[in-house]
Amino acid sequence: MRAPGRVCLFGDHQDYLGLPIIACAINRYMAFRAIPNGKEYFEMVLPDVGQTRIIYIDPEQQKSEKPIDFFVAGLRVARRHGCVPSEGLTVTLTSDIPINAGVSSSSALVVGWIHLLLKAFGCNQKITPDLIAKMAYEAEVVEHHSPGGKMDQYTIAIGNSIFLNTQNDTYSILGSKLETMILAESGIAKETLGTLKNTRELAEKAIEKILFQQPNFNIHKATVEDIPKYESILGPHLFPYFDAAVTNHYLTQTALAEFQQPKPDAKKMGVLMTHHHDVLKNKLLVSHPKIDAMLEAAQTAGAYGGKIVGSGGGGCAVVLAPKESEVDIIQAFMKAGAKKAYPVKISNGSCHHDA
Repeated sequence: MRAPGRVCLFGDHQDYLGLPIIACAINRYMAFRAIPNGKEYFEMVLPDVGQTRIIYIDPEQQKSEKPIDFFVAGLRVARRHGCVPSEGLTVTLTSDIPINAGVSSSSALVVGWIHLLLKAFGCNQKITPDLIAKMAYEAEVVEHHSPGGKMDQYTIAIGNSIFLNTQNDTYSILGSKLETMILAESGIAKETLGTLKNTRELAEKAIEKILFQQPNFNIHKATVEDIPKYESILGPHLFPYFDAAVTNHYLTQTALAEFQQPKPDAKKMGVLMTHHHDVLKNKLLVSHPKIDAMLEAAQTAGAYGGKIVGSGGGGCAVVLAPKESEVDIIQAFMKAGAKKAYPVKISNGSCHHDA
């Protein structure tokens, strides 16, 4: 079985505020191959990084020196949901998802691991993409007191492109309607936890400050026309984070309306993605000069528009483009300093990759 990577199209730094996102699974995968080993532990073979780990069936026996241990956390969560392994497995993991690059290699690992455990040993409820996503979120975020949201786990488990309401975990599948999508790796490691913690805390403080003065305020109903009203309340330090939240919510809703058209306008979608990137760059300050240069080069070569992918500080860039400009855009990305650049397609989720 395998779990895909994901690209956030709209809604970066929104899911932890309970605001919606649009993201898609892509055809880069982490593959899991498991065979029984007759032991009381899982042998996790990681040839891509030259490591092998032993994870005991009973997580209470595990003495992990890692502050973040997705294998052990996933096993704990699985057991809480009635998935109790009866034998050990030797599990070989291989992946072509870029690591620490903003396309959710860590979430692919957690989703795939949870899915493997459920498939091998069952649990006390029906196994669905929603259940796998919920359990993966518990293992990756709740167990580690992480500042992240739910976008990655749900997108990877469900697959395709989705609009996710992070308030109640409902979603709609938008379909594979995008034209050529090109991903470019910057080669600069992203800064996940620190960036997420900082932006989340400041955005939440901004909303709390408004609520203190206006108890009926609702971030979900705020409009871009409302933004200037709150500048005097928030001051220069907090205002950009509020501005970003409301503007990005508007862009996500606008993109949703376009996705729902019989034939979405890729050019319009690209422009919206560029607007989203500008907010991430200038309001939340989570872009990187190299990625900005890569995106500018890609657009000069014919891309409709694009954005940084992931929490920020590094990682990847993604653009929408006409098929006939694909080669020129890839070359432009590389000349601008990209480590790699290649087209990606929207993929099925983990639950459709059991083989």
